[in-house]
Amino acid sequence: MDRRRFLSGATLGAALITVPWVTAGTASAKPKGLCALNVSSLTELQKAINQAGPGAVITVNNGTYTVPTGQPISIKGRRGTKDQPITIVAQTGGGVTLNGEQSFVFDDSTGVTISGFNFRQSTTLEVPANCSRIRLTRNDFQLADITGLDWVMIRADYSKVDRNHFHHKTTLGVMLCIEGADDDKMAVGVHVLRNYFSDHTFAGDNGGEPIRLGLSPRALSTAGATVEYNLFERANGDPEAISVKSSGNFIRNNTIRNSLGGIVLRHGNKTVVESNFILGGKEGIRIYGNDHKIVNNYIAGLSSNALVVGSGSVRDHFPGESKESRRGNDAADRVLIAHNTLLNNSSTLSGETKRTIEPRDCTISDNLFVGGNGDLVAMSTTGNFTWSGNILWGSGGDGNIPAGTFRRVDPKLVQGTDGVSRLAAGSPAIDAATLSTAPVTLDIDGQARGSLRDVGADEYSTAAIANRPLTTADVGPGAP
Repeated sequence: MDRRRFLSGATLGAALITVPWVTAGTASAKPKGLCALNVSSLTELQKAINQAGPGAVITVNNGTYTVPTGQPISIKGRRGTKDQPITIVAQTGGGVTLNGEQSFVFDDSTGVTISGFNFRQSTTLEVPANCSRIRLTRNDFQLADITGLDWVMIRADYSKVDRNHFHHKTTLGVMLCIEGADDDKMAVGVHVLRNYFSDHTFAGDNGGEPIRLGLSPRALSTAGATVEYNLFERANGDPEAISVKSSGNFIRNNTIRNSLGGIVLRHGNKTVVESNFILGGKEGIRIYGNDHKIVNNYIAGLSSNALVVGSGSVRDHFPGESKESRRGNDAADRVLIAHNTLLNNSSTLSGETKRTIEPRDCTISDNLFVGGNGDLVAMSTTGNFTWSGNILWGSGGDGNIPAGTFRRVDPKLVQGTDGVSRLAAGSPAIDAATLSTAPVTLDIDGQARGSLRDVGADEYSTAAIANRPLTTADVGPGAP
């Protein structure tokens, strides 16, 4: 943990403080100008914010603060920088609780970091599109449990949401929304990492996602968001724990454990879903839209569908289409599904029959399908699919995977102390991948693939494992 000491300027009075809650990336050098101030009231906090420039660190003394209705903490016209943000930090992590209708209200600001607070407000915390580079880090979000209340809304480019805990919501509403300006744009370059999403228990069948990345009107907007190293446990408010409704995103190295929800590419194109663990819950990965890459994922022990290649009510979404058409499902076209391990799920690889437009031109290669329930491959109508190099094993049937595109052979999996089953020495999956162009250079463990790649998510290796299923020690306010 970085500890940086900042000496206040003369206008602030002499005070030496320690700010241990703001991690790497907030201040790479000693701040210039207005530097440090401790405040112990909302009035003092507002005055300090109004005077803050690049590199300022405002420490809020521990306590519970009730923000008066109609008088939120305003962050307006503040100009921190990428390397010298304005930082507003709790005296100790989790030591400051903000009650009331609102807390911070952002407007026309850039380069601001908020760290170490317990948010308990009764309205959405929104970062609007006229801001940029806003960081929410090491906070605890348990807003009012009001039906229809979305907790955090990010609309600002290059915002960062990291090392927070979102938890205990029982009603309709999303924990973290990412959208953008107007009705059809997305914020660009948002980074969501090392957060802990737990205990969303809304009992409805829609509208209780931990993360919703876009909306149907924004589907064709390229967000370029990265959602990585987040842990989801008991995320039971929606079948979609990570709901993607925009284009060009990266969903990687997340762990979803014992949850109803999975990863769903509901709208949009060209998203990469890579090296995620989905363990012991219900839903896995479901795909709509075009030109996605689904690689290196490990999906095990689910009570429903591990991997679904979706059919459509429309072939493709396009600019200017009707709202009704845009809300429809876009058939999955030109999707690469490679180097995934699907192990002991109720359903392994499947299609859909409830929509009539078939997925087309997808490649399903070098995956490991192991299970004992039904058919391991149960696709509906498809068009011009390419299959190669897949390995099937277990008492589950072959299903309708094309003959000559797979082997039925024991992959020799051995379960490790982390519960993940990996290839043993002598496995027929070793060096057996068939794709001429490598879709990945590392496996799900972070180990090098090499020139001869193995089938499935794991590359047999004696090197140290860099990435394992995440635990609570890896995420949230206390994360590294």
